[in-house]
Amino acid sequence: MSTIRLIPRLDVKAPNLIKGVHLEGLRKIGDPNLRAKRYYEAGADEILYMDVVASLYERNSLLDIVERTTRDVFVPITVGGGIRSVEDARAALGAGADKVAVNTAAVRRPELISEMARVFGTQCVVLSIEAKRDGARWEAYTDNGRERTGLDAVEWAQRALTLGVGEILVTSVDQEGTRKGFDLALLAAIGAVATVPVIASGGMGSVEHAAAAVREGRADAIAIADMLHYDRMTLPQIRAGLREAGVPVRSVDWAENAA
Repeated sequence: MSTIRLIPRLDVKAPNLIKGVHLEGLRKIGDPNLRAKRYYEAGADEILYMDVVASLYERNSLLDIVERTTRDVFVPITVGGGIRSVEDARAALGAGADKVAVNTAAVRRPELISEMARVFGTQCVVLSIEAKRDGARWEAYTDNGRERTGLDAVEWAQRALTLGVGEILVTSVDQEGTRKGFDLALLAAIGAVATVPVIASGGMGSVEHAAAAVREGRADAIAIADMLHYDRMTLPQIRAGLREAGVPVRSVDWAENAA
């Protein structure tokens, strides 16, 4: 088992960090830049920024936030929301992002994945899948879980792999914000076909949930929002708990000693 990454997820509705349940009922939490810096200092492996209304309004408002964040944060940053073209991706990378996540635009025009992979490399391209259970399958959604696509989430992940995606962010809309745990069956289904790292998102309410996402869901990384934003656990506490559970995580002695 490879080292598991812990990735604070910051959903942004400019200029605010927000949090909801099932990607709805968004509540203002605070300043995303201050939170990103705090999580970096606590030992975050990466930072994930998602503009939750970018696709709805066809714009990306994260670039200024990313530029400010990179002055104090020195871990990889992924930016998602409103990335509709190679030019949008170039702008995000120019602002300091290391990777870009695509969902709505890739569903509308899948060849965008290949275009970005050719220009920037597959390591820069993350497919964001927002999935809801539909009987025995999961349907992929766009626009922050608002719009149905008719696509089977697992089949969409398989197709994206052939197009050159380098990582897959899997968000269970059903579990998101509930603190009841990840959709392990969804993660396992995508993990079974994935040849690239899979990030589990949506539902973490305990260290045990994260450990299950790794062991049963085959996740390579854990996106964390609610637990951190509401100060229910710190990153050093989560890291220590996972280590006790036998899940390999990066050692961040300076952050853990300061906690």
